[in-house]
Amino acid sequence: MTETDLLTEEFERERPHLRAIAYRMLGSVSEAEDAVQESWVRLNRTDNDEISNLGGWLTTVVARVSLDMLRARRARREDYVGTWLPEPVVSLPDTETDPEHEALLADAVGLAMLVVLETLAPAERVAFVLHDMFAVPFDEIAPIVGRSPAAARQLASRGRRRVQGATPDAETNPRRHQEIVSAFLAASRAGDFDTLLALLDPDVELYADVGPGRPPQEPIRGAEAVARRALTFGPATARFGVVAEVNGATGLVIAPGGRVIGVVGVTTANGRIVRFDVVADPEKLAGVTLGG
Repeated sequence: MTETDLLTEEFERERPHLRAIAYRMLGSVSEAEDAVQESWVRLNRTDNDEISNLGGWLTTVVARVSLDMLRARRARREDYVGTWLPEPVVSLPDTETDPEHEALLADAVGLAMLVVLETLAPAERVAFVLHDMFAVPFDEIAPIVGRSPAAARQLASRGRRRVQGATPDAETNPRRHQEIVSAFLAASRAGDFDTLLALLDPDVELYADVGPGRPPQEPIRGAEAVARRALTFGPATARFGVVAEVNGATGLVIAPGGRVIGVVGVTTANGRIVRFDVVADPEKLAGVTLGG
């Protein structure tokens, strides 16, 4: 085996971890893949004798590339109209997925969490993700964000406070969460308004990202308003709804005729649904198919 073959093998071992880091930083599978691919390009331009810890070196490169992408994207998104939601990571039942996708799904955080991460300044997000989610020490984060270790600690701390203040205390029992989502789907199909109300938190929120170039959808708030929306669009939508794993938790995929037109992330707490995140942007759904 050549030196190039060995390097490629080592890189492929690191790839799932790198994708997980980049996805949490960017909220986009496609952009995460771009960041990881850029790390491979830079690795091939570097003298391998200068790298003592390949995993740490690649993590640093992916983080720096992601930081640059976040800064560029933040400038572009100032003109974005409507709700922005991240690109979902989906696994459908009874379908095969490749090990790399399974690793990304296992490490994924919920859509609602990614929405909160999107509100952080780029350097805050990078510091928070690296330290709090992947246990990277601050002396390694500091050069990535161009700050001292103490300043990097402050960035992560600010990010942590904002995340903790904006995310609900989600259901920690996966089985109970799945039961609630399945019950909501069944009630939508049956047009059972009372059951829908019982499953929804009084302050439930529904956000929808339909993508650029389409009329933006205003958030819907309150159990009655969300239940009415479910009854208005629910019977037809629920008819084509499939329970799936969305960013590591039970959610829904809407696929009439086998064509995916929506992915629904569901957040539950205290036995009720507190938030829906509906991704209907065709570009963000391009990689989601019923074939896995």
